[in-house]
Amino acid sequence: MADEKDEKLAQGAHVAVIGLGRFGGAVAEALLELGYEVLGIDSDPRIVQDWSDRLTQVAEADSTDEEALRQLGVHEFGRAVVGIGTNLETSVLTVLTLTEMGVPEIWAKATSVKHGKILSSVGADHVIFPESEMGERVAHLISGRMLDYIEFDDGFAIAKVRAPRGAAGRTLADLALRTRWGVTVVGTKRPGEDFVYARPETTIPENAVLIVAGDTEKVEAYAAEN
Repeated sequence: MADEKDEKLAQGAHVAVIGLGRFGGAVAEALLELGYEVLGIDSDPRIVQDWSDRLTQVAEADSTDEEALRQLGVHEFGRAVVGIGTNLETSVLTVLTLTEMGVPEIWAKATSVKHGKILSSVGADHVIFPESEMGERVAHLISGRMLDYIEFDDGFAIAKVRAPRGAAGRTLADLALRTRWGVTVVGTKRPGEDFVYARPETTIPENAVLIVAGDTEKVEAYAAEN
């Protein structure tokens, strides 16, 4: 069984996106731009018609009906994304159906913590909280000096911040941000120039931004004070 799942994941250039609303549609379009073959599925014929000339394949189907999904070949896909958010019962039953079909990697949108727990319990490998995650991200961008921010589930974060005042011309070793703040500088970048991977001898140029990583609280504390 493990070998079969590995084989499906190796064929992961095909992704089924179930629910082509705002979230699912955005995921489907982004996957298509990245070169994936995308099968879009929705129960609303108007939405299916709207996407008919935009995705690799689009079908109208009841995503809780295993036979319907099998006829579309979803059981052969390495990955599936469930973007259904408004109907919790359909969302949960769809994930359960995909699990029972043996789809090896299932991503699912959740609208609440409880919804997310249920999705995980019935087989979702990755649960996404788009509204909550975007709200937290925007709050960080508004409240601090962060230019961009990503937080991971295990208390780890990456942020793009402006270099500290007086840092231009100094090396990362001189700044000693890891010693002083507990954050690691991954790289530096100036507008219009290539990203530069950080080394201790890297000199901070004028108007540079730093990509820093580390414990979420430490990254937030550094960004707030610099």
